[in-house]
Amino acid sequence: MKKIYIICALVFGLQIQAQQIKIIKGDIQFKDLAYIDATETYLKVAKKGYKSVELFQKLGDSYYFNANLKEANKWYEELFALNQPVQGEYYYRYSQTLKATEDYKKADEFLDKFYKLSTNDIRANLYNKQRDYKKAIDKNSGRYEVKSTSVNTRKSDYGTAFFGDKVVFSTSRDTTGFSRVQTRWTNQSFTNFYVSKKTEESDLINPERFSKTINSKFHEDTPVFTKDLKTVYFTRNNYTEGKIGRDDKQIINLKLYKAVLNTDGKWENVIELPFNSNSYSVAHPALSPDEKTLYFASNMPGTNGQSDIFKVAILGDNKYGTPVKLSNDINTEARETFPFVTQDNELYFSSDGHQGLGGLDVFVTKINPDGSIGKIINLGTPINGPMDDFAFIIDNSTRKGYFSSNRTGGKGLDDIYSFTEKEPLVFDCKSELTGIVTDKENGAILAGSDVSLFDDKFNLLSKVTTDEKAAYQFEVKCGQKYYIRVERPDYETKETNLTIPESAGKEDLPIAISKNLKEIKPGTDLAKTFNIKIIYFDLDKSNIRPDAQVDLAKIAEVMNQFPTLKVDVRSHTDSRQTASYNEKLSNARAKSTIDWLVKNGIAKERLTGKGYGESQLINHCEDGVNCSEDEHQMNRRSEFIILEM
Repeated sequence: MKKIYIICALVFGLQIQAQQIKIIKGDIQFKDLAYIDATETYLKVAKKGYKSVELFQKLGDSYYFNANLKEANKWYEELFALNQPVQGEYYYRYSQTLKATEDYKKADEFLDKFYKLSTNDIRANLYNKQRDYKKAIDKNSGRYEVKSTSVNTRKSDYGTAFFGDKVVFSTSRDTTGFSRVQTRWTNQSFTNFYVSKKTEESDLINPERFSKTINSKFHEDTPVFTKDLKTVYFTRNNYTEGKIGRDDKQIINLKLYKAVLNTDGKWENVIELPFNSNSYSVAHPALSPDEKTLYFASNMPGTNGQSDIFKVAILGDNKYGTPVKLSNDINTEARETFPFVTQDNELYFSSDGHQGLGGLDVFVTKINPDGSIGKIINLGTPINGPMDDFAFIIDNSTRKGYFSSNRTGGKGLDDIYSFTEKEPLVFDCKSELTGIVTDKENGAILAGSDVSLFDDKFNLLSKVTTDEKAAYQFEVKCGQKYYIRVERPDYETKETNLTIPESAGKEDLPIAISKNLKEIKPGTDLAKTFNIKIIYFDLDKSNIRPDAQVDLAKIAEVMNQFPTLKVDVRSHTDSRQTASYNEKLSNARAKSTIDWLVKNGIAKERLTGKGYGESQLINHCEDGVNCSEDEHQMNRRSEFIILEM
């Protein structure tokens, strides 16, 4: 994506070995973002057979930050083929380039490694929470009809803005004074604003220069206009009143400017906004529906990564509040940029920090009335693809708009595409969570039970009482995790959780609860009463394991509570091994169980027991029958049957 990136001031620490003298020239150019020349220098070194982590990192980075992800992929592949330690960041960058080649399986493998190396990284945690991101993207795909526009040239055309019934965009098509004004990192002329008419089919035609007073000999980029079309905010290189501003590294950063339309129809009073700085970039403005808030992208101090999205209050009279970074729900350690806000307070932005299809993808979220951010949604194909997709704008009334991309098959370096949204996203997707509460032992319905709903942070959201049919019901949000707690007198409190599917529907969650007061009588199996499936022994042994002693202590406690109670201990195995072996082993285990209870205070005459081996299977898993481990487990059980009370 060869355009004004918000990050035009990246500087990398360089560790040059003495014998790599030829790399030095490239290093100097690399610091100044003269990517093309630096890359040529590195390539010459690499073609002569030199290999090093540093060399392949620089080659990969040169292409990566110049948005040539497929070429970057080749050099990152060489980097990892060295099998030498590299920073965790390179696992992420390599994964992004693998997506550009549509090798999503390998991309996920490197994202897994990135997560293990960078557990505090926002991007790593987003991936860990969204490991099925490709499936979610597929669900959102196919909702747009996309067409290339007629204004595209072999140069860069991108960054559209609505201007009444016209569209203003940025382009590097001008070559007047090319040798004087070309950018140092793309070898393309600096971009200027053009304005184009819209056809009924949303094509852009008859482009012409927009404004002599706004267009300068440096970059102008990504404008946004107020509703009355009398004020424009836009991005420009640090250039005011004929003077160039540089930071302490002599880099010309980006700034936001404002201009107003006079009564003669000319743009005047071009001023820079007060929160600009020579030390960092501020770019890509967007306005809130009430035009009281300006959103933008920046790498100012406090930024998570390469660029974050900020907002600032517009106070009037050319006064502004203090810029505030949006939450980490949006901003990551990578690039969040090109914001656009609709009249419905939907925030569209581009990012390569959230999980996508490769390069920059377009995402959308809802800005809630309290300023909080809703769920982040990837727009899917055909808006997004393996390369950079960005600068998305949409007209709420027509559901038509434009975006920019450097995708394969385009006419130039970056192209402008029109789209029509055929099916809108459902931002407030809601589902119905229902169920009934029953007695776990006998299946009886339990009307009057209290059911509470908690979010994933255990904040109480709602509490209901089951109706006469023991039913409960909650309205829940799609894709969210919830905890459900059931409480009832004389019953054990039970809590369970589930994640609601991404699409709207009805989720049924029946909940069975157990009595606190356990009813016992002759014939009762105390193992079932206390949910003891089996008294565990080590393989082919009959000694009582420490974990089994906890369950046996429950049996001993009941027998102490009822001094006249007598119990028959029964041990069963599955059908694997021979019948004689299983009988002998189960007898030994029944005896060990009785011995443990006697040792812990239960009179021996109150206990009987026997091992039944495989003679009392409770399913079809006999010798020679192919059964699952779970099916065999059903037959491996311990029973404590009450004989007398």
